[in-house]
Amino acid sequence: MSNYVEMWKNLNMDLETHDALCQVLPTAFGDVYLSQENRPEGMGFWDFVVSEIHGIRPSELIEAQKNGQKVFGTFCVYVPDEVVIAANGIVTGLCGGSQFWVPGGEKVLPKGTCPLIKASVGARLDRTCPFFRIADMYVGETTCDGKKKAWEILGQDVPMHIMDLPQMKRDKDILKWADEIKEFAAVVEKVTGNEITVEALNEAIHTINEKRRALARVYEARKAAKLPISGKDALLMMQIAFFDDPKRCAQMCNNLADELEKRIADGVSVFKEGTKRILVSGTPMAIPNWKLHHIIETSGGAVVCEEMCTGTRYFEHEVAEDLPTLEAQYMALAQRYMKNNCACFTPNSGRIDDILRLCKEYNVDGVIDVNLKFCSTYDIEGYTVEKALKEAGIPVLGIETDYTDADAEQLRTRVEAFIEMLG
Repeated sequence: MSNYVEMWKNLNMDLETHDALCQVLPTAFGDVYLSQENRPEGMGFWDFVVSEIHGIRPSELIEAQKNGQKVFGTFCVYVPDEVVIAANGIVTGLCGGSQFWVPGGEKVLPKGTCPLIKASVGARLDRTCPFFRIADMYVGETTCDGKKKAWEILGQDVPMHIMDLPQMKRDKDILKWADEIKEFAAVVEKVTGNEITVEALNEAIHTINEKRRALARVYEARKAAKLPISGKDALLMMQIAFFDDPKRCAQMCNNLADELEKRIADGVSVFKEGTKRILVSGTPMAIPNWKLHHIIETSGGAVVCEEMCTGTRYFEHEVAEDLPTLEAQYMALAQRYMKNNCACFTPNSGRIDDILRLCKEYNVDGVIDVNLKFCSTYDIEGYTVEKALKEAGIPVLGIETDYTDADAEQLRTRVEAFIEMLG
């Protein structure tokens, strides 16, 4: 990625520290991904994106800014991309998934903060991630206490808009979320200088729905008895979907789905017969957090589905299209996004329903419920998840981890024992 040095300099990045990250990532990616056999050819696109992860997409964003477009950095699946796109803006994900950024976050945050939040703050303040340097505005949300305080710190360094997500799902809460989306739209119009029209928002809704449908096609292929793609590869596709151009993302996912469907018809599998099918639920796995998937799939299991934000929550449920007014469109957006069952809600029985439904749809043998350390909402909800799965007769393993490799061997021992117990 040496061709991008001048771009990184212009972004005022810490090049020496950033070089250390660039040296580590290719080895980690090779060990986890390129060591796999019989991968779909379509994964070549995502391999290329990772090889140029801090170069090719950032350079596209900078070029768009030169042409007058604004870039909005988001941290959560509740922020409606459709609103930004309708104003000719661009959305990029910003969550940090690497231990490399955590020490930078710990300079201003307690060590007892979840690693995703610490990594996200560290990536910005240590100036080692171009996406965090490029965004014209960050869009936060009130999904947890840690994030709410982190926004106060990041807001001192970059323009920040915070969306107040309701903590319940009553009719009045959905109305409140629709009003938050309307307020967000006004902010986006001011930042971009472009008016959001009914026609533009309908087109944006269609664009994101097409992206959701393409991602869903890949996940549908993972329901097959003979798995045409590994869980690691599906996770990589999903992680990059948060950063990529939505139309290109849909096209590449559809191309991959075409290949996977042919593999299913031809009886091609990337796992040997009898490999145990695992559903992973819990906290999101931001790029490059591949640790748990790699451990599972090198310990006799196959990850067939992720019930998390970097999984089914990102693409399930579409927004109603071709509505006649902005008010109707904001309500349709609110209704769709409030169907996501994050652990921040109370009560949150919908997430239990989702997990049980996905277990049946993907014919899983067991569930691994993962919690990033210090994420209290998912940690507490883990009790309810495990209780419901045991009552349904579905084996479950609860795991708490972070971004370091310090617990890798301990996790491997537990995962191997769990998979062996599945028979």
